[in-house]
Amino acid sequence: MSFSIWALVVGALLITMALAGTLMKRLPLSASMFYLAVGYLLGTGGFGLMTADPCLVSGTLERVAEVAVLISLFSVGLKLGLPFSSHHWRLPLRLAFVSMTLVVGLIALVGFFLLGMPLGAAILLGGVLAPTDPVLASDVQVDEPCDRDRLRFSLSGEGGFNDGAAFPFVMLGLGLLGMHEIGTWGWRWLAIDVVWALVGGLFIGGLLGTMIGRLVVYLRTRHQEAVGLDEFLALGLIALAFGVATLASTYGFLAVFAAGLALQRVKESSRAQKAPEEGPAGLQDKGAHLAVATHPSLAGAYMMQAVRGFNEQLERIAELVIVLAVGAMLAYIHVDLETVAFLVLLFFVLRPVSVWLGLLGAQVSGDQRLLIAWFGIRGIGSIYYLMFALNHGLNGAFADQAINLTLSAVAASIILHGISVTPLMALYARRQVGKSSRSISDNRRHDIR
Repeated sequence: MSFSIWALVVGALLITMALAGTLMKRLPLSASMFYLAVGYLLGTGGFGLMTADPCLVSGTLERVAEVAVLISLFSVGLKLGLPFSSHHWRLPLRLAFVSMTLVVGLIALVGFFLLGMPLGAAILLGGVLAPTDPVLASDVQVDEPCDRDRLRFSLSGEGGFNDGAAFPFVMLGLGLLGMHEIGTWGWRWLAIDVVWALVGGLFIGGLLGTMIGRLVVYLRTRHQEAVGLDEFLALGLIALAFGVATLASTYGFLAVFAAGLALQRVKESSRAQKAPEEGPAGLQDKGAHLAVATHPSLAGAYMMQAVRGFNEQLERIAELVIVLAVGAMLAYIHVDLETVAFLVLLFFVLRPVSVWLGLLGAQVSGDQRLLIAWFGIRGIGSIYYLMFALNHGLNGAFADQAINLTLSAVAASIILHGISVTPLMALYARRQVGKSSRSISDNRRHDIR
């Protein structure tokens, strides 16, 4: 497809979403569903304007999907503002590590015993499909950093952690297939790909996010410098955290997520700083934004608001590009009875069972448990891992099987979750309001007595 046609298509889509975005939020539709349909029509299954053979575009698509996931992980980190001492963190951690490990194992069992895949390919498939998606799950994520809703917070945190936590299983699968060194009895995989890569990635991202955030707030509140260009700050911190983490053989996804979490918390520490002896210029001299940006109690919050707004716009653009490509690639898959059976197991058995086991004893309501089990959204993270595997030697029949199952799962998730998210979340909100009203009423009756 020529650049002129690309420009026409992308421009038309952007303008359409700008005009109809509010309407779509009220309907059982999602932007991703629209992009998926347009992508399919543009591909060889439709007008043939875009050729997107997964094996031929794997290199380009891996990088584009990687950037999309990094932007989204940073954005999720900025939204999760509850203190780490809060008990709310227990749920996303259990989902991201316990439930995800369980679903990897369950997918591997299905792949090995029912689909006839070798153990390495089955584990690799589990690693590709296990992580939930932080890009396409925006409708079920927290809206504000102070949001304490268990459902939204759990799904947001899970999507932030498990896109990096799935990497060890992908590397293990590649190692068992002879495409990655895992060491004798897997010692290298355990020491480097699991322990060091996970812990090191979180440490590097947290350290960089804290250092950069504090430096910016210090310069703004003490010297009225480093004001503006918050977009550069967002992109720079994402790139810096990712670059340092990958050079240190850790996971860049976790580092970028941790950087967002750390930067979110800088605004709290800025409130404790004393005002400079000579405050910022008056509103009439340099504008209200400068006064707010350099105020000791507001500088951090101002920085966070600017960074978040820019990041969310980038996230939407990345979603458009990737889902268009996914739609075009659907012409290369074959949906047979085996694929349908696998998808039914994935969405209605494997995810719910792993969530139920992972949340045993957790303080969550029945509504929240059911919705957490349902909204295991597969998307751009899975596309990245699939392309990563293809670029690291996965080929032949196993590659075709992985492509078929992964693209089918992502497309099915976009459609099923896109249709259900608006009515289910609206119903959940109404039930939460009803519970709050009953709780207030009960407390008033108790006070009267």
